[in-house]
Amino acid sequence: MMTYENLAPSQGHPDALSSEANLALVGDIGGTNARFGLVDLSGDPLAVIDAESFVGREFPQPGDAIRAYLDRRGLSAPLASAVIAVAGPVQNEQIRFTNSQWTLSAADLRAMGFGQARLINDYAALAMAAPLLSGADLRTLGPDLPSGPGQNLAVLGPGTGFGVAALAHDDLGSATLATEGGHMSFAPGDAVEIEILRILMRSYPRVSIERILCGRGLSELHQTLQLIEGKVGPPIAQEIITANALAGDPECLATILRFCAILGSVAGDMALGYGARGGVFVAGGIPPLFIEILAASDFRKRFEAKGRFADYMAGIPTRLIMRRHAALLGAARVLDALNKTA
Repeated sequence: MMTYENLAPSQGHPDALSSEANLALVGDIGGTNARFGLVDLSGDPLAVIDAESFVGREFPQPGDAIRAYLDRRGLSAPLASAVIAVAGPVQNEQIRFTNSQWTLSAADLRAMGFGQARLINDYAALAMAAPLLSGADLRTLGPDLPSGPGQNLAVLGPGTGFGVAALAHDDLGSATLATEGGHMSFAPGDAVEIEILRILMRSYPRVSIERILCGRGLSELHQTLQLIEGKVGPPIAQEIITANALAGDPECLATILRFCAILGSVAGDMALGYGARGGVFVAGGIPPLFIEILAASDFRKRFEAKGRFADYMAGIPTRLIMRRHAALLGAARVLDALNKTA
């Protein structure tokens, strides 16, 4: 059985690998960033190397970012295969990104010269990577609980949008569940959140989880909390809210704490929905910005606050994914499966 090594920095020109015919591309393209790495299919253990991140808005389409990555490594010949994790639902081997104007299809990748091509949801890739993570790859949120093998797990997180996926197990095997759970309806957890919902419904006929738990949502949450306090002002960018909260500003800190509490409630709902006894993994670009605030917040309290199922929830571990480019590991697992069936 192949294992997956740590992502390594650039190891020099790919001539050091066996040949370009054995090289494959893995990618993770979100609403803000595009990340890529290489896999040598002849390697054992299978390793993702040369991981690099690009700013998405600098490229007209994702194919341009892929070409830029390959050009930087002097790769012009067609590669064996490509597996790209993408932010949004993959339908008929193609995607129109939820939070950008980009589009991409497996046919596009094959036209670029990849022998095999597969698109997968980015959070599905994270769900596949989660069982491979350990030690410094993770930060425990709440009690340090064991996660037994063969149990369902869920991955979710706020970034440009809000992603959700699960890895399910039964006696017949395992399956990755790519979902659009971030677009489920927001459920208030207390009187303040009922008022948040009432205010947001003045502007939006339906308030989803992603309306609050994402980068733009953090800004909107802050403005809404200000309105509840009777304060009116222009919206504040998420970066400023985070920086001010870390500096001790009480109003911005209150917004971050509310964000973490809502995240805990949503994580608990997803644990119930997927029977994720193997753990809930928090990902996304936003939580690592305020790790200590998250760890000290009501996240875990709200995660467990599920009425008659509080004891059930208390046994489920919650962890923050700290590893950079973790979705590339999940893409490599799909690549491994493709390579075995080719």
